[in-house]
Amino acid sequence: MIFLLLALLLFIYMNLWFVTSIFEKRNDVADIAWGLGFVFLAWASFLFNDTYLMQTVLVTSMVSVWGVRLAYHIAKRNWGKPEDYRYAAWRVEWGKYFYLRSYFQIYILQGFLLFLIVLPVLFINLYSDNVFTYLAMIGSLVWCVGFFFESVGDSQLAVFIKDPNNKGKLMQRGLWKYTRHPNYFGEVTQWWGIFIIALSVPYGWISIIGPITITFLILKVSGVPMLEKKMELNPEFAEYKKRTSMFIPLPPKKDL
Repeated sequence: MIFLLLALLLFIYMNLWFVTSIFEKRNDVADIAWGLGFVFLAWASFLFNDTYLMQTVLVTSMVSVWGVRLAYHIAKRNWGKPEDYRYAAWRVEWGKYFYLRSYFQIYILQGFLLFLIVLPVLFINLYSDNVFTYLAMIGSLVWCVGFFFESVGDSQLAVFIKDPNNKGKLMQRGLWKYTRHPNYFGEVTQWWGIFIIALSVPYGWISIIGPITITFLILKVSGVPMLEKKMELNPEFAEYKKRTSMFIPLPPKKDL
């Protein structure tokens, strides 16, 4: 019953963002809604369970730090700029069905995927006992590694893009020297870390659908494939691709 209530709250949340997109005349607000949606459900599930334990406080804090940072990063990146190129293209492609398809293919679909991904958090917040296990410690360390890669990778890229001397160049320094997508690697790693923590609660293994979903989306759907397609337009990409691991950070190959 409580899962249905949380799903209903998320449905209302996504509808509010859809209305916001109409008033703002830009669908890329959905990217801001994404991170904050996890924060919203994390706190909702935390407050539904009136027994506040170390494990639930920890996980809710993790999700809050991640979600708020991501939303702020995206909002700052988009501020004063036109609508993101992906959404702008759909605006033209969908024509008279734009609002209908936006509602279902962006906001409702995104809400459904968000609910699947956040399942480990819901299991932890609703079913944790007062024991902080070794799985919680391991999961927390894995999460920290992921957060480092995502936040530092985003920061390095933002600084690189801001420098006018780098116009037309491809980011290949810092963490981007070891993986072509350190931020995506970080995001996936964080969710696997939270799933490890979820293994310490009853039936937590069921929530494996969460990290599997985000891994599939980033590696096969809307993350890496879309960005790689865009990066291919840069003449530096071919050599960068030969040297640098696509996803998992590895030492760069020597120039051939």
